[in-house]
Amino acid sequence: MNNDKLDKVVANARRARELREQDYREKALKLYPWVCGRCGREFERTNLRELTVHHRNHDHDYNPEDGSNWELLCLYCHDNEHQRLVDAARGAGSGPGGGGSVSRATGKAFAGLADLLNRKP
Repeated sequence: MNNDKLDKVVANARRARELREQDYREKALKLYPWVCGRCGREFERTNLRELTVHHRNHDHDYNPEDGSNWELLCLYCHDNEHQRLVDAARGAGSGPGGGGSVSRATGKAFAGLADLLNRKP
């Protein structure tokens, strides 16, 4: 496939995604109050761009008309939600000691500090 064809395919895919996102975003903003579903921050027209539509099952192509797969989250809570997925996939876990085979820091930041403090000038 030459570059022109590839560029057209990518441009069409982006355009289709933007239209799909605009469609479900508008529907979600009509269905739900403009409040982050996690932190409770309220939004107005002036800062509405900071309120995102999160897909509860993480499938951006599953957009039922009743909005049951959507929740409105502020940018920060939305990023946090997706980071939790990344951490879970890595096995980091959320409880004490993690939950997977995540490497832990083993260095001793204050090793030798007592010797330095007790050193005579």
